[in-house]
Amino acid sequence: MRVLLTGSSGWLGRHLAPLLAAAGHDVTGLDVAPGAATQVVGSVADRDLVFQTVGHFGIEAVIHAGALHKPDIARFPRQSFVDVNVAGTLNLLEAAAHAGHQRFVFTSTTSLMVRGDVRAGAGSTGAWWMDEDFGPIAPRNIYGVTKQAAENLCRVVSAESGMAVAVLRTGRFFPEDDDTLAVPSGPNLKANEFLNRRLAATDAARAHIAALEAMAAWDGGCETFVISASPPFAREEALELATNAPAVLMRHYPDVAMLYARQGWTLPERIERVYVPAKAERVLGWRAEIDFAAILAALRRSDALPFAHDPEWISPVLSA
Repeated sequence: MRVLLTGSSGWLGRHLAPLLAAAGHDVTGLDVAPGAATQVVGSVADRDLVFQTVGHFGIEAVIHAGALHKPDIARFPRQSFVDVNVAGTLNLLEAAAHAGHQRFVFTSTTSLMVRGDVRAGAGSTGAWWMDEDFGPIAPRNIYGVTKQAAENLCRVVSAESGMAVAVLRTGRFFPEDDDTLAVPSGPNLKANEFLNRRLAATDAARAHIAALEAMAAWDGGCETFVISASPPFAREEALELATNAPAVLMRHYPDVAMLYARQGWTLPERIERVYVPAKAERVLGWRAEIDFAAILAALRRSDALPFAHDPEWISPVLSA
């Protein structure tokens, strides 16, 4: 299948493009910055370029992974987020519908589900349990606002055109340091996040391919999926997670405190929200290969950590 991949020079794109090729797809990359998998340099906000690219390369399906992200808030005005994340998504949806495409995969974010009260801490019954039905949705920044708007455009165009659309609300997979949390930092924070809100970039890429393949059997419609490493917890542990997470962790992994101490790491005192990817596992047949158990297994063997950490990484852009 001839697939248009936006964001092909980005962190997800550089993992996704080779996996698509290995699965037998002919990939055309579109990005604002050059890259090994990018044939077309330009912005999805350029409507003429989008339509020309879809037509010239005979595109049959779109994976829209390109976007301005939360760390870009410090570098770009709000209007840029609207131009790229909203208008750009509409350009791609309409180009795909005009070409008669049957499959469109949109990379969204779990970030848009983090309302002010969720950001502030746990709920009255403990850790927030966050699947596709979690709501109401009230994004707290321009990134989440534009991603929610783009999701709504996916639903509208899918309903009007009959095109099958998969919206993937991905957890964290960026390699750089967190732009707001400083303690713990680096690999320790990333390892902790695999408990409730993170996945490896390779698993995020695999989820996009799983969605593209699963849609072959769909009769149109737009479906939303939370994409994150599977949490080891049961919902019945939500209250204890929010008050004494180490006790829950040591119940599931008796040697976790020892393994963390050997690294000089700290366990999370509280886990106040948990992303639940059960629908993706059930409908797409996808499950993250790298989870918290895999990280502990690497620590036991003194192997390299099975996820990327690059504090110098900056998403590729041409200019701010």
